[in-house]
Amino acid sequence: MSDWTAMTAARLNDAIEAGRADPRDITEAFLTAIGAHDPDFQIYAQATADRARQEADMASARAKSGTRRSPLDGVPVSWKDLVDTQGTPSESGTQLLKGRTPDADAAILSNATQAGAVCLGKTHQTEFAFSGLGLNPKTATPPNKLMPGHVPGGSSSGAAASLTHDLAAIAIGSDTGGSVRIPACWNNLVGLKVTHGRLSNDGLVPLCPGFDTPGPLARTVEDCALAFAALAGERYRAPEAIGISSLRLFIPETMIRDDSDPTVLGAFDATVEKLKQAGAHVSSGPMLELVDVMPLGPDLFPFEAWQSWGELIEKCGERMFPPVRERFEQGKNVPRNQYDAAWKKLGEIRTRHLKRFSDYDAIITPAVAILPPEIAKLEADHGYFTERNLMALRNTRFFNMLGNCALTLPLPQTACGIQIVAAPNSEEKLLSMGLALENTVAS
Repeated sequence: MSDWTAMTAARLNDAIEAGRADPRDITEAFLTAIGAHDPDFQIYAQATADRARQEADMASARAKSGTRRSPLDGVPVSWKDLVDTQGTPSESGTQLLKGRTPDADAAILSNATQAGAVCLGKTHQTEFAFSGLGLNPKTATPPNKLMPGHVPGGSSSGAAASLTHDLAAIAIGSDTGGSVRIPACWNNLVGLKVTHGRLSNDGLVPLCPGFDTPGPLARTVEDCALAFAALAGERYRAPEAIGISSLRLFIPETMIRDDSDPTVLGAFDATVEKLKQAGAHVSSGPMLELVDVMPLGPDLFPFEAWQSWGELIEKCGERMFPPVRERFEQGKNVPRNQYDAAWKKLGEIRTRHLKRFSDYDAIITPAVAILPPEIAKLEADHGYFTERNLMALRNTRFFNMLGNCALTLPLPQTACGIQIVAAPNSEEKLLSMGLALENTVAS
């Protein structure tokens, strides 16, 4: 029997399409693996075995009749705990929402189900998705398979772990300040952060509505492209081929390297040399927009987060991990006019940023500036947690604020990645660039 759980989604599609695999057998293999390798539910918060089997039965029938709906028809997928799932607890990683059970699927889950994807269940995350480290002492901290004893990255921590432990073919997470890209990077996976508004947020537990974006984590760029089309409810079109020698890439010299781990910088610099040798046109220089947006973050993210959950936290906040609760509470002291002024200034910076870098195909940076910290040290020292969390989010959050879409690709070094940043609403071109660069940066 083939090891279906170790295959990419694209190869599972090939096997189903060719009649070498039945979606029922594939789904059963994943459900068996979840029972064997996640018996204490440290990766999955909830498994949806009954739903998965029913969806696999229907996918099997479509495969036999030649009426498959998409390349993901019959492919098992995991879903972050903040994605509403009909009849299944969807608690956004917090005890404050314990027992919250929606009566309808989120729009992206509905789209993926219509495309034939099989829902395996809900994966753990950090509380309300408001941390980039992946530590959650209140529910579960999923294991980092590459660096045991270290955090897996967050907030889509279980999403990443479901892939590295072969418990899903694709994982769906969300990214408000880096929550897809950080766990993807720290688990040597691919992660896609979409432009805000490109995918529906309907039925997602909110954090910061002005920045929240759902998106896939996967083993390959091809799988991310398959997932992106399914989440959008669009017909899949393979990304167009693009040559590395045609790419014009820009490396910011402003702030991106400051206080970064030497291992991360060494991996990134070696990758840049590979790209140059492959013919990419690489320039570097200042990017003052990064300096300009940095002070706006405390006026934007905590304010929106507090507006979303402040009333509940005032009542039940003692049940939260204190450093996460404290991040929320920062929003109490941000006046509405200060928040509005920050958005106005951010809009001006975004306009300038897009104009300045319109001649480049992409901006490239290290995906995350640091390596995963140790769990024990983060739990013992809340000041260290706060400092490492902000550092983990730095390189990714810049581009949430600037409005870009972005992709992280794994590098050969453990827990290191390269972030490729493209103009808003250019996900198709971004995925094409990712396919062009994937093998070069991984070698």
